[in-house]
Amino acid sequence: MRASCTSLLLKLPLRFWPEGAITKVLEKSSLHPKPAGLVLQYGTAGFRTNAKQLDHIMFRMGLLATLRSRKTKATIGVMVTASHNPEEDNGVKLIDPMGEMLTATWEDFATQLANTEQKELLAALKDIINKEAINMKLEAEVFVGKDTRSSSASLSQAVLDGVHALGGQSKDYGLVTTPQLHYMVCCQNSHGQYGEATVEGYCSKLSQAFLALSKNASNRTDDQKHLFVDGANGIGAPKLREVESHLKKQLQISIFNDGSRGKLNHQCGADFVKVQQKPPTGVEISPGDRCCSFDGDADRIVYYYTDSRGFFHLLDGDKIATLISTFLKELLVQAGLDLKIAVVQTAYANGSSTRYLEDTMKVIVRCTKTGVKHLHHAAQEFDIGVYFEANGHGTVLFSKTAEEKVQLLAKSTNINDERKRAALLLQNTVNVINQVSDRRVIETTDAERRAVSPAGLQEAIDGLVKKYKQARSFVRPSGTEDVVRVYAEADSQESADALAHEVSLAVHRLAGGVGAEPKPLH
Repeated sequence: MRASCTSLLLKLPLRFWPEGAITKVLEKSSLHPKPAGLVLQYGTAGFRTNAKQLDHIMFRMGLLATLRSRKTKATIGVMVTASHNPEEDNGVKLIDPMGEMLTATWEDFATQLANTEQKELLAALKDIINKEAINMKLEAEVFVGKDTRSSSASLSQAVLDGVHALGGQSKDYGLVTTPQLHYMVCCQNSHGQYGEATVEGYCSKLSQAFLALSKNASNRTDDQKHLFVDGANGIGAPKLREVESHLKKQLQISIFNDGSRGKLNHQCGADFVKVQQKPPTGVEISPGDRCCSFDGDADRIVYYYTDSRGFFHLLDGDKIATLISTFLKELLVQAGLDLKIAVVQTAYANGSSTRYLEDTMKVIVRCTKTGVKHLHHAAQEFDIGVYFEANGHGTVLFSKTAEEKVQLLAKSTNINDERKRAALLLQNTVNVINQVSDRRVIETTDAERRAVSPAGLQEAIDGLVKKYKQARSFVRPSGTEDVVRVYAEADSQESADALAHEVSLAVHRLAGGVGAEPKPLH
């Protein structure tokens, strides 16, 4: 078997291969064998499944990251995490040179490489090298990070094995949040212009910007300086503690679900709070307390509080985007800067937020397909692009032109106090934001608002929606799990829950649902 595999790649010009690479790939690959017949798809958030099935995937993503580094002549990141998934799962996602998600063409290569049977691995590598005209003599560098799951240590080592097998250099950052690894990659490839590629550099840059932003904010009271943080028993809690020392008591943080007890993402974290519409289990919060929840790798966040009557209020991604865009729009007006600002949403955004942004705030709203990569791409078309999925994934992107105009105005000495203050707030906002971000039986169109297949599903949804007032409903295949996500909106919570249940029954019936029929939410 080895002889036949080796002969496949010996046909390549020898200049393509570092000395001994073929032998190393074969030797290391045998230590990370692929289970025969296993098929996985690189989705919106990379690969995710039970950790026991991922060893070969990690090794091969180390190989792919090394190829990608040579292709781009830049450092590539590999993050080992399954984000909001249960503790027994794990996953991996690649980070492109400027901290962005892996480009779509290479997602296909990732899927191809992951699903290639063991004896065809070298042929699959040859195919990618030929298609992308990769010079294997070039240097390659890969940054690797991991979350706190028990499986992450061995799986990140498998990534490193893949990198070294193809002659790549690596830097293992160990335990970091996903945003931190995105930051490191961007810093490295911008040659320090974005910041210092260390955890200390990350903490220092963001905390200094936060302190400057807070100093220039008006009417900031002491009660606004305290924040309760749910760490989801993941990496977010220990990393937040590292930031605390930089904040000079301008933000007092109380951390719960810090990983000292309790399971990762179990009845806690951003996804739990958003779906269940209540605080994490076992956590008592008083009326008016400012609270937020991370997910397992701290790349999403939602805010919430209870009012004086004990009612729970969630500030999900839609509300966060609305608040941020409102804040920025007001500052642009005060600063007298003519910059085009837009909010990018998906079809699953709350309809009221869309109407408020368009009708009241007069902000451009762009609708795109679900998934951070689609939102990110659309946001890049504007001077300032704001995007947050309802689940808390998101950021704000400032174009180079926008950054330059803000910096120039902040340095100007020929403007009045109001414009100066607004310019400084905008400058600090730029610095505080880290700008870097089989279910397939169902196919969708119109930014995922309508189902194309299976036959009859969209007609069934349309009929159910007509039964409720101010109602909408969509379904789509998840980009992170082997499930179908159902979204429903109506004039009351009870109606929305009922519609969601009826649509889920239609999906189960028409799309070949597994297991028992979905039960009502309440």
